[in-house]
Amino acid sequence: MYSSPSSHHRDAEGSHHMKPDFVPKPGAEVLSLLQPQPGERILDVGCGAGDLTAAIAAAGAVPTGIDLSEEIVGRAIQKYPDLHFEVADVCRYRTDAPYDAVFSHASLHWIQDAPAAARSIWLALRKGGRFVAEFAGSGNVARLTSAIELALEEHGYAPAGRNPWYLPTIGEYASLLEHTGFRVTVAQHFDKPSPLPGGTGLQRWLDSFAGHFFPDVTSEDKASIYHAIEAQVKPHLERDGQWMADTSRIRIAAVKGTA
Repeated sequence: MYSSPSSHHRDAEGSHHMKPDFVPKPGAEVLSLLQPQPGERILDVGCGAGDLTAAIAAAGAVPTGIDLSEEIVGRAIQKYPDLHFEVADVCRYRTDAPYDAVFSHASLHWIQDAPAAARSIWLALRKGGRFVAEFAGSGNVARLTSAIELALEEHGYAPAGRNPWYLPTIGEYASLLEHTGFRVTVAQHFDKPSPLPGGTGLQRWLDSFAGHFFPDVTSEDKASIYHAIEAQVKPHLERDGQWMADTSRIRIAAVKGTA
């Protein structure tokens, strides 16, 4: 989630301003790709509640976490009072002291102005500094969003313009970084199904993003739409009572060039 510039969720997928409680904790893979070193200054874009910022600090690095959500940053400060967090929009973020690395997890898919975000990240890095990120990519929750759009249309609601996420292909995002002045060193696009806890997991997921997909939907229609969505995706996303979101991720690493 770009909640952060975000918090948005370090999510299943989604989040621009609040993370659903059911979001699974991120794995160590993307942090292993970052390889934070003692003394390095690292910017965590979309830091959320600061858990990965703290992991970066535990490696001996000196992190700064930024997030668009004032509420989320407040949580991070309360949870990790010894670390530095700021409320900031990555698209407008500037620093006088360049960072050795910029890191982001589960946030960049919330930023529609991807070129502005990439430019800010490039400007924040020293020459030769590295950028490591993981976020939702093309095909993310495609079955779910297709079912949402169909159910909305069947109930008389126009589905266009409701999907809040920026979901590029690996080629699109790598090309954007290269155009910005990065040399891409790692580029992966992979499926990573995410469990939705409990028998009501799908409903909770839909509720988490109702502000984007169903803001104008009546409560009566919403119940019917939820039922239609569940019926359409259940054969594909539910097994023995366990719901799985069909999430897809991009993981990328790049080095700042001289452009």
